[in-house]
Amino acid sequence: MAAYYPKPIARLVGEFEKLPGIGPKSAQRLAFHIMRIPEDETRALAEALLAIQGSIRFCSICFNYSEGDVCDICANPRRDQTHLCVVAEPRDLIAMEKTNEYKGVYHVLQGVISPLEGVTPDRLKVKELQARVADGGFKEIILAMNPTVEGDTTAMYLASILKPLGPRVSRIAHGMPVGGDLDYADQATLIQALEWRREV
Repeated sequence: MAAYYPKPIARLVGEFEKLPGIGPKSAQRLAFHIMRIPEDETRALAEALLAIQGSIRFCSICFNYSEGDVCDICANPRRDQTHLCVVAEPRDLIAMEKTNEYKGVYHVLQGVISPLEGVTPDRLKVKELQARVADGGFKEIILAMNPTVEGDTTAMYLASILKPLGPRVSRIAHGMPVGGDLDYADQATLIQALEWRREV
């Protein structure tokens, strides 16, 4: 499809197609949108893309994205230092923060165990997690992995290495979404909803 465009447009479409979740049609729409916006907006977008490469790093404590050596959450003395929530990716941390319910600290693994894709525990921030938990101070470790085969595998592996270190290890509940209909739920979702039920 890119062969029909002038070379600069084809290049832009090609670059957009490299982004996750962006197919040829979406890449084309984005490229055409960029061509229609004012030059100062295009420049602002380009500067934002370049700035993120030079100014964002991983927090030295939790491995979330940060502008400095330590992220805002780890640097906040009001956070509950006795509860540690382990997530796979920074976007999962953001989802937890948006609930305004969790007040503890985090550890970002930077992925999940996936043997088919060659992702083993040594390629994740597991050793760093073990060291944090071994240092003591945590009453509970909350495993907040997605309910997928990889997420389940990662959670089980982490539980096996963290439980001997002392703190309580729990996992976020999975099951029926708010507003969901039982007749539309798949069998696995209903099984999890039953297993993780609680008293009312």
